[in-house]
Amino acid sequence: MIRQSKFCAPLLALAALTAAPSAFAACSYPHAPSQSPDPATATMDDMVAANKEVKQFMADMDAYIKCVDDENPPPKAGTTLTDAQKKELAEREKMRMQKHNAAVADEEAMRDKWHDVLTAFKARPAK
Repeated sequence: MIRQSKFCAPLLALAALTAAPSAFAACSYPHAPSQSPDPATATMDDMVAANKEVKQFMADMDAYIKCVDDENPPPKAGTTLTDAQKKELAEREKMRMQKHNAAVADEEAMRDKWHDVLTAFKARPAK
């Protein structure tokens, strides 16, 4: 029985690690579309393709923000923390807020940039 326990414990640990990879994975920051089409020369197909890329970026960014927000859950109610743990928790929360706010700012910048491109595209004279 002793040999079986020594053999089973590592297998159980490996199974637990494999079953919950997201708990150990860091949040991946999405890449913004490389460039927007020139609204003065873009075709409708160019604009539709770019719109898909922008929507995908926004969806990926929303997933990133959720991941960042879920990375450091607050301690359970009634948990007693030492001063060092409270300090560490405050630092992690500060970092989470910075990541969250930076991601939101990038989303807003992309939204504004795409709005400007789309407005310029729609405002050009019909051919």
